[in-house]
Amino acid sequence: MWNQRFDTDEYIFGKTPSQFLVSHEGLFAPGLTALAIADGEGRNSVWLAEQGLDVTAMEGSPNAIAKARKLAEERGVDVSFREADIFTYDWDTTNYDFVIGVFFQFMGPDAREDVFAGMKRATKPSGRVLIHGYTPKQLEYGTGGPKAIENLYTEEMLAKAFAGWKIERLESYETELDEGAGHAGMSAVIDLVAQKPG
Repeated sequence: MWNQRFDTDEYIFGKTPSQFLVSHEGLFAPGLTALAIADGEGRNSVWLAEQGLDVTAMEGSPNAIAKARKLAEERGVDVSFREADIFTYDWDTTNYDFVIGVFFQFMGPDAREDVFAGMKRATKPSGRVLIHGYTPKQLEYGTGGPKAIENLYTEEMLAKAFAGWKIERLESYETELDEGAGHAGMSAVIDLVAQKPG
């Protein structure tokens, strides 16, 4: 389904990075490593590479990866793109300073628990997981994201999922998004920045 959706010249989610990532620009320093999961058309991984990070982008859609490669070439940066299924990805291959997931809410609670566990394993001690997504209130706006309420995030759910980590930011709020046709308009979102014990 996703590969078909990405089969267009249009960048569905735009070419500019998530507002969430840009707001945390101060965390990112040249030479650090990042894994961008379910990276789509590359807007976030390419921006991270522009900040000097060594970036691996994991994505399941070949059409999305082709567009991401084109964007990286346009911007003159190197990103290691890996075509992989998020549900069978080998999270234990490499440890990263940052493991980043932006709007990857296409899975229910059971699968999400496994993916979160993988993200945690892929994070270096003292490294960080950054997650940005929609809250249940987003169903009232209908400006993007899943229609299944069980796929949406609450502060309580994310706090429980990352119990034992240092929660540096956990906040739900409403904001205007302008991130391609896929994320446009007033939206109910949530941010998590959690640091692994080290």
